[in-house]
Amino acid sequence: MTSTIKLFMPLLPILRYPDSRLKKIAVPISLIDDRIRKLASDMAETMYEAPGIGLAATQVDVHKQLIVIDASETRDQLLVLINPELIECNGAQVSEEGCLSVPGIYDKVERAERVVVRYLDLHGSPQKIAAEGLLAVCLQHEMDHLKGKVFVEHLSSLKQTRIKAKLLKQSRITA
Repeated sequence: MTSTIKLFMPLLPILRYPDSRLKKIAVPISLIDDRIRKLASDMAETMYEAPGIGLAATQVDVHKQLIVIDASETRDQLLVLINPELIECNGAQVSEEGCLSVPGIYDKVERAERVVVRYLDLHGSPQKIAAEGLLAVCLQHEMDHLKGKVFVEHLSSLKQTRIKAKLLKQSRITA
């Protein structure tokens, strides 16, 4: 009897902070075709494998306005948002965030408590989602990536410097 061991290998390589490509601003998607649908599928597979609850195209070095999110407990409620636009924010919440581009780093960030986001689905149909709690945080976090912003940029300069040093040290150890 033989057993197979599945090694962690995300389908798409995820950029790591402070890679300058994470600063690029994503452009709107004008045509939703099979390439975009394949990218969304590959991003979802990468996100689930990583494992994470959200991934922006910017994080996989594709600078188009596309994010995938699944903040469900059961990991079966995938959201694909094309050209997402925050149209309403209410309240405030502080929660601990992490990021697939900043592995092993978690810190508290203040975000809106409730949001409404307008976007296109994979068929090009306009959609709207109202969210609160974890999903609201995740939407804002991933939409920040599309603007070239990583969650650690919400932190103090001192914390950002420490995070960069820690990640640099980690990369030297694994290299």
